[in-house]
Formats: sequence, C-alpha cells, structure tokens
Amino acid sequence: MLENPWNVLHVTANHEKRVAQHLAARAVEHYLPVYKERSRWTDRTVQLERPLFAGYVFTRFVPGQKLSVISIPGVLHLLGGGMGCHTVSADELERIRLGLSSGYLLRPHAWLEVGRNVRVRGGVFDGVLGIVTEMRRECKVIIALSAVHRCFSLEIGMDQLELVGSEPLPVAVSRSTRIAQSRS
Repeated sequence: MLENPWNVLHVTANHEKRVAQHLAARAVEHYLPVYKERSRWTDRTVQLERPLFAGYVFTRFVPGQKLSVISIPGVLHLLGGGMGCHTVSADELERIRLGLSSGYLLRPHAWLEVGRNVRVRGGVFDGVLGIVTEMRRECKVIIALSAVHRCFSLEIGMDQLELVGSEPLPVAVSRSTRIAQSRS
C-alpha cells in the first residue's frame, strides 16, 4: 500500500517543537524526528531532545488545511510552494522513525557532494583542506602535497569533515584545477 508523501515545512530556527504543538492542536498529521543528546551546562549535565532536521517539520494534510498550516506562528513556508513539490516519501520517514525507536544513532550532518571543498577535523590530518571525490561508506577526499605537485586520497568518516565555502565545484572541472583551488 502506497501512502501519501509528506510535505516539508520550513520553520524558524529553534521553533520546530512549537510548530509541532500547533499542528497537533489543529489535528494535522505531522512528524518531527528528534534525537537525544547530552549537553553539559555549568552546573549539571542534561539530556536534550533536538530535531534531526533543524528548521524542518514534516506534515500531511488535505488541500483545505493548507492555509491553516502555513499560517502557524514559526512557519516560514511550505517547501516547493505547493502540494506535491519537495515531498518526502512515507517510506523514508518510516525508516527514520524505526531507526530512532530501535536505538540507531542518527545525527544531523551537513550535505556533502562530490566536488565540495572540505577541511579535515581531528586526527593527524586536522586542518588539512581537500576535495570530496567519492561518497561511499566513507568519504574519499583528495589532498594536495604542493611542494612536489602530487596528491593523495584519504578515506575518512563524514563526521570528521567540515565544509569550506558554500558551493561545490562543477563536475566538469579537472581534478588538477580542483586541487589547486583547495590549496588557496
């Protein structure tokens, strides 16, 4: 049985739970995946629930409810501007729901693409710049050794990378051009 896809609401930062409460009060089906994280405060350690996708709440509603949904305080807009655009399948969200309830360690992560400039965080390559060349279990990054005009690849977990710059390089750019740009 194929279920209706979920619409995506873009909401004000740190207002995801409040928007979810408004949706519940209006009897609108919604889902806000959250994960638990320990946070150290000055006087104690607390367990916090944080949204897995900060700034987004998933919802399903009939067309007649659209105005009621997008007028909720904290809702910026409906992604795609209308029904059917920028939706998430029920199957995808069900996997996330099952993963969280089964104890899988799901955490937010920046979107990485091939051609993206990154900086390694931690380990012996801490602070080194590179370019994502492949995405599999681990992320393959090309790192330049400028003194000898040579490169090497490093396979590293995505949690050990931070994005540098905002846009990925075009796929058509040659590898040597991308490596030269990463040294800047």
